[in-house]
Amino acid sequence: MFYELKHSLAADYFRVETANDMVFPSHMHHCFELLTVREGEMNVDVDDRQYALKAGDTLMIFPNQIHSLQCQEHSRHVLILFSPKLVSAYTRKIAAKCPTDNHFSPASFYLDKLEEMLYRQPGILEIKGLLYDFCAAFDTDAEYREASSSTLTLISNIFRFIELHYDGNCTLSDLVKYTGYDYAYLSKYFKKTVGISFNDYVNQYRISQACYLLQNSEMTVLEISNECGFNSLRSMNRNFKEQMGTPPAEYRRSFRG
Repeated sequence: MFYELKHSLAADYFRVETANDMVFPSHMHHCFELLTVREGEMNVDVDDRQYALKAGDTLMIFPNQIHSLQCQEHSRHVLILFSPKLVSAYTRKIAAKCPTDNHFSPASFYLDKLEEMLYRQPGILEIKGLLYDFCAAFDTDAEYREASSSTLTLISNIFRFIELHYDGNCTLSDLVKYTGYDYAYLSKYFKKTVGISFNDYVNQYRISQACYLLQNSEMTVLEISNECGFNSLRSMNRNFKEQMGTPPAEYRRSFRG
């Protein structure tokens, strides 16, 4: 199992892609992943459950669920990867929960709309509209379970800790108290699994939250700095410019003209 870091933590991250005869090992990432089989058959493992998918079958894979894809003969699928922040109302509803069943049956109209996006660049309002349609369709019949720490893998438990504590005490020492694991072990484990250090990941996560608030709230930059767990405005400005290439105030102006 590995963590797929290439998928951005950005609040507006959205990607649609298609592939034939895909085989992909066990992995996890920060995004929601919606996968629909358009031709043939595909086996998909999500956590400890296996799905034998045929044309028309669709899965909604939650952030940080471990999953893998296998095709025995032929298949073609379309998938979208999208930031939880693009569907923030739904993300809040299912916080710290996982579905008991990832399979659902959205209307073919929405699946056709999804495939159309392979060939053109949709606007943000159209993207959010379609994503909320998918989330609503999934939520209609979905049953959820609490993602208790006893059922999570260690890496999933670490990501849950970050999501709960990024706005306050979120150091590796705090993680040691939360998990009971040794400091040196956690440091090496996280770097090996994710590809960057724990502190670097936390900073990226905080900046992604700051980007969302800069785009979607009237909070001041100082208020956002405090909300996202930075110990000073100077610290946020430095980290923000390193990651985004521009200061927070300029980033906000670029979205508001």
